[in-house]
Amino acid sequence: QVQLVESGGGLVQAGGSLRLSCAPSGSIFRINAMGWYRQAPGKQRELVAVIYSGGSTNYADSVKGRFTISRDNAKNTVYLQMNSLKTEDTAVYYCNVKLFGIATYWGQGTQVTVSS
Repeated sequence: QVQLVESGGGLVQAGGSLRLSCAPSGSIFRINAMGWYRQAPGKQRELVAVIYSGGSTNYADSVKGRFTISRDNAKNTVYLQMNSLKTEDTAVYYCNVKLFGIATYWGQGTQVTVSS
């Protein structure tokens, strides 16, 4: 069973930066999209950013201009560079990989806490 391994979360002051990484523990083929979601306490999980196999990207309005998603196709690794972090960015961040078809994988989540 392939798992997504996330890293890079932590505690940072407002205005600071963090970089999240996510890579599968084994081989995954026919990846359509790789992305990041987040879930804050008491809120629903929401899309943060996604990058498709062709390289196009999509961002939540709340992170546009501050976050950048990228991927290393050779390593099947996706990154989320988060700059100018705000306290409202505090959440558990989940990596997501969608294959062509219906299969999808989720990471275990990594905590990002932004202090004021």
